[in-house]
Amino acid sequence: MLAMIFGVLGGLGLFLFGMKLMGNGLQSAAGEKLRRILEKLTKYPVVAVLVGAFTTAVIQSSSATTVMVVGFVNSGLMSLKQAIGVVMGANIGTTITAQLISFKLTDYILHIIAVGFLLNYFSKKRLYRYVGQVFLGFGILLLGLEVMQDIVAPLKGSQAFSDFIMSFSDHPLLGVLVGIGTTVIVQSSSATIGMLIALANQGLIPFDAAIPVLFGDNIGTCVTALLASIGTNCNARRAALAHVMFNVVGTAIFLTFLPLFKSFVLAITPDVPARLIANAHTSFNVLNTMLLLPLINVLAALVKKVIPGEEEEVHRGPIYLDERMLGSPAVALSLAIKETIRMANLAELTLCNAMQGFFKKDAKLLEKAFEQEKIVNELEKAITFYLVKLSQKDLTPALSRKHTGLLHVLNDVERVGDHAENIAELALMRIEEELPFTEYAISELEKMFELVHDVFVAAVQALEQEDREKAMYVIEKEPLVDKMERNLRKSHLERLNKGICYPTSGVVFLDIISNLERIGDHAHNIAQVVLGEY
Repeated sequence: MLAMIFGVLGGLGLFLFGMKLMGNGLQSAAGEKLRRILEKLTKYPVVAVLVGAFTTAVIQSSSATTVMVVGFVNSGLMSLKQAIGVVMGANIGTTITAQLISFKLTDYILHIIAVGFLLNYFSKKRLYRYVGQVFLGFGILLLGLEVMQDIVAPLKGSQAFSDFIMSFSDHPLLGVLVGIGTTVIVQSSSATIGMLIALANQGLIPFDAAIPVLFGDNIGTCVTALLASIGTNCNARRAALAHVMFNVVGTAIFLTFLPLFKSFVLAITPDVPARLIANAHTSFNVLNTMLLLPLINVLAALVKKVIPGEEEEVHRGPIYLDERMLGSPAVALSLAIKETIRMANLAELTLCNAMQGFFKKDAKLLEKAFEQEKIVNELEKAITFYLVKLSQKDLTPALSRKHTGLLHVLNDVERVGDHAENIAELALMRIEEELPFTEYAISELEKMFELVHDVFVAAVQALEQEDREKAMYVIEKEPLVDKMERNLRKSHLERLNKGICYPTSGVVFLDIISNLERIGDHAHNIAQVVLGEY
């Protein structure tokens, strides 16, 4: 019995390793392109389904696709409706693995592994090595399947095992629970389907008993997305829940009409156990998508009721930039300034979340800061690209000076975002390592943050309003930031030397005041642009 358990685990290990290797090869060849496709081509539900199916077929993991989707929703790259469409497609895409292993390819395992080995180890071109990795992974996957089939063969003589399996036919809910439990443990519905096929090929599980387990597999694979949604925003959690509801509702429908579903699969499939299971898996997910896709708005509304709350909208990319205005340089430049002001306000919000995350030891605020800093970087690239295009137009001397000044401002604002990110990372270190800080040290940081925040906000307002007085206010105030940084550094080093302060906390303190001082410098640079002194 122990030998059989280890044999099944070994075969399953080979299967999972092969699938991972195969997926990695495919991702290496096209992974980044798939990410961009997921981000951009999911506006319409039907397209979202197709993109989800294609992406999952390539990366060989519906869990990976749904985790990506949760991440995209969390960062504002994808709406809830788009996410639901992609999740539906991911369920279809994951059936490709079952279809591949359901054909009788065991006679060619070593041939496939040999081809993969030769391509992977002897090809000079990177693409051929990735293709070799795919073949090698697929061969190892099939080897794992064959090992499982050989190991479970003795179970044919076990009446207890036979009775247990046959009970799934009479009690389908038990089969569903077994499918859920197995998939939760191995974290792969394809692996569970592979185990079903291995049992079916040995005549150990009839088609009637396999179907409920198959339904449970689809529910069990949702666990990864649910885990990935912990700590994310409201819409991201809704996307993960939609994945669960899609499979649970589908399972309920198909269990209700189980005889009809069995008849349908038997009608389209030759009498081969592995093919019956693979086609049942594909048919369930395709038909379930066809049934529920028209109800995508209802599903979205339902998950919003289960997880209530207003989700703050995240605007990715530029709002004001309009390439049609490049023919009118003055208008185009004013649009670029508006977008830069928006970027600066976002950098200021990033700084506030980073510092408040430090003061309150709030990891959620820090996550917001990290996400906002990414948007700041994206905006900097978009505005710079727009300004480069604008520079190719005929600009008056005055517009040319403004154009050059704005490029300087962009660099300064982007650097403010970077310093805010540095502070967020230091705050995260404080939380994770439980670093102690005295009330006196916290009050010093609060005072410096208040001064730096005031200076930076004034600099942004001076830019927005072309207000020379506010710019002069920044020029006059910024030296106070430098002076405060020097004084705090000196007093803190004295405390460190006396052993009053915990060393690692002292390093974090010094790094934070250094980053704040640099933000003051960038505010000073922005004020100089407003005054024409750059």
